[in-house]
Amino acid sequence: MPPSLLCTRRTFVAAGLTLLGLGRLQADEPHALPGTEPLTESGDLARLLVDGLHRYLDRRTRQVAADRRHRWRLDFSSAQAYARSVEPMRQRLRQVLGMAAQPIDQVHVRTEVVLGPLERTPILAESARIRAYAIRWDALPGVDGKGILLEPRESARAQVVYLPDADCHPLQACGLTAGPEPPARLPLRLAEAGCRVIVPLLVDRSDRWSGNARLGRATNQPHREFLYRMAYELGCHLLGWELQMVAALVQWMKSQPTGQQGPVAVMGYGEGAVLALYAGAIDPQIDLTVVHGYFGPREGLWREPIYRNVWERLVLCGDGELIYLVVPRALLIQHLGGPQITHPPERPGRGGAAPAQFVDATADESHKEFLRIVRQLPPADRFPRRPLEWFDGKDLRFYETLSALLGIGPLGGEPARLERKVTQRVEAVSATEVRSLDLQRHFDELVAYGQKVMRDSEMERHNFFWSKLDYGNVERYEQSVEPLREFFWREVIGALPSAELPPRPRTRLIHTGDWYAYEVVLDVYADVVATGILCVPKGLKAGERRPTVVCQHGLEGRPSDVVHPEKRTPYYNSFGAQLARLGLVVFAPQNPYIFGTHFRQLQRKANPLKLSLFSFIVRQHERILDWLVSLPFVDPERIAFYGLSYGGKTAMRVPAILKRYCLSICSGDFNEWVWKNAAYDFAGSYLYSGEYEMPEFNLARTFNYAEMAALICPRPFMVERGHNDGVGLDEWVAYEYAKVRRLYARLGIAERTAIEFFAGGHEIHGRGTFDFLGRHLRWQPLRGQAGGAKGP
Repeated sequence: MPPSLLCTRRTFVAAGLTLLGLGRLQADEPHALPGTEPLTESGDLARLLVDGLHRYLDRRTRQVAADRRHRWRLDFSSAQAYARSVEPMRQRLRQVLGMAAQPIDQVHVRTEVVLGPLERTPILAESARIRAYAIRWDALPGVDGKGILLEPRESARAQVVYLPDADCHPLQACGLTAGPEPPARLPLRLAEAGCRVIVPLLVDRSDRWSGNARLGRATNQPHREFLYRMAYELGCHLLGWELQMVAALVQWMKSQPTGQQGPVAVMGYGEGAVLALYAGAIDPQIDLTVVHGYFGPREGLWREPIYRNVWERLVLCGDGELIYLVVPRALLIQHLGGPQITHPPERPGRGGAAPAQFVDATADESHKEFLRIVRQLPPADRFPRRPLEWFDGKDLRFYETLSALLGIGPLGGEPARLERKVTQRVEAVSATEVRSLDLQRHFDELVAYGQKVMRDSEMERHNFFWSKLDYGNVERYEQSVEPLREFFWREVIGALPSAELPPRPRTRLIHTGDWYAYEVVLDVYADVVATGILCVPKGLKAGERRPTVVCQHGLEGRPSDVVHPEKRTPYYNSFGAQLARLGLVVFAPQNPYIFGTHFRQLQRKANPLKLSLFSFIVRQHERILDWLVSLPFVDPERIAFYGLSYGGKTAMRVPAILKRYCLSICSGDFNEWVWKNAAYDFAGSYLYSGEYEMPEFNLARTFNYAEMAALICPRPFMVERGHNDGVGLDEWVAYEYAKVRRLYARLGIAERTAIEFFAGGHEIHGRGTFDFLGRHLRWQPLRGQAGGAKGP
């Protein structure tokens, strides 16, 4: 490198370089690029990066909670005006709960409850005041709702959907078999007091069927997590599926003949309380919502079971803001200790479940969250509403208020036990066996429904994406794709604001062999940095600008894996070092997918804020590009991207958003990505692995990898695929890539895309890709590099 590009020499011993595996420098070496400060940070820069993202998200979570009230534009001038003012939030909540494809009013029309005439339904059990029936109803295509109906012998004065905790089977909730029961045995007490009560079956937390025996795959994911992972990628949610089952019951109750309806209430405890609170918020037909064993601040949502993770949840609402969607209807909140749960299920030979904590809000925290909203409501004389009250678990006024709102007698005394009747439904089948069979059938039906949604998603994507493009010519195509790029960034990846700090580049020389290598740190936000290693060729002439390749590592990787000057690294084959040896400028960023659970929890913290891991990666790469184009030896028109594995995921997402990357190469990752995440019958599916951060909400209905590549188009795009790479199947990769090839051919630019299959595994091959880089970066030393350059 010419002396003009180097800072003044001084005695310098680089700190922490052994962490990068690049050795130490001799004394009196040049130590920084011009225009940059010396990098003095010691320790592991990757740890600095990931820890900083956690601090940023913690701070943003607090800020979002403080700003949330400004998002709710409430109009209390009349009941009608108020309903109109909250409806946009109600609709958005339905969307993020995965109910966008079937709004509540359509659900009511299409989900015909098939509760037959009770006089023709065999009685499961009875007492002097109640008869119990096993019931089913249409809830989702191919999925029955299942549960127990408790019918008073006299005319019902009110109707209740009671949602027990997930691990409490309806048979247990009604005292028909041993096991956990709801607090105060409330379903039986309500039925004896004159309520028609339906107790639905919820997906439980065991892991008995969380796998695929035919594939030899088994996990310790609770059934709720297993289904959540599948549903989330599809723009659905287990919570949404169960809420649609509840909505169907509410509609059936509302359809009863006049005089047999009474008020309709939805109540829940534990996991059922989560559903009850959401149900009351999204369904205005519910007259009374009762929540016990769940209510409080949700800023720690990332610690809770992952199946409670809801995209954008904390931006829209805490538990408190859900009150806005319930009023002016009645809401009772009873603070009780939630169910005691061990998570995840511990079974030998199983793994993959996301960590979770079941930590209840204290009574003070719960009451404070309640008062935070109630104090913002106008007085009852200005804005009439039904009762809205919070009770401590020991306050018996809760039961008095509940009885009064339902118009029933006192909820006192110990309810009588129901006596089982032997019928054809249960003959020779024990209660335990009935419980197991119902749970498995319910789980299997939801799996089958999820797989149908997965298969149908391709048509959804066609209607959402491909039908909106103008294929007349390249210019018209680029114009038509821009709104879709914006949607991808804002709604799928999650967009952070532009960098808030000056870059303040800091550099440290760490290698002076065939090229100069510098550690680099750039500021992005408070606590958030972009880091990496910059490789600068020797022998640059004054004013010469070289092509640059950003070479991205994969999961748990580091920049040194990509640009190691002394050895061919596993998987990567030091491909960045090979490119640097051929005279290209190379930058190897440190991406934040490192340190296992510590980084995966970033996704958990980010999703409720309408963000993802790639929200940060996009802005970090934007800052990297800003800095690279400022360097006098970088050609700003020839900056390419090339990534392996998780770096290949980056190659699909970041250049799809940041058009300054002139081309992108995806290695070891291009796939039928929706199937990879949600397919039940593929052993390599992320359903069976520990990568619980992998599903991206509603990706299936919007963008698969062909659609992401279409956002990169008309820039050059290439796929590198080893036949033996277990991340996917050749057939899947070829199927998805065929859509890309067809697009480029349709636009008359087929020469700008390519795929190379090679006999190998999950690794950089560096043959066709190097030639592709040479052609499109117009760099002759790369042309005809059979097997890539001779690396270290």
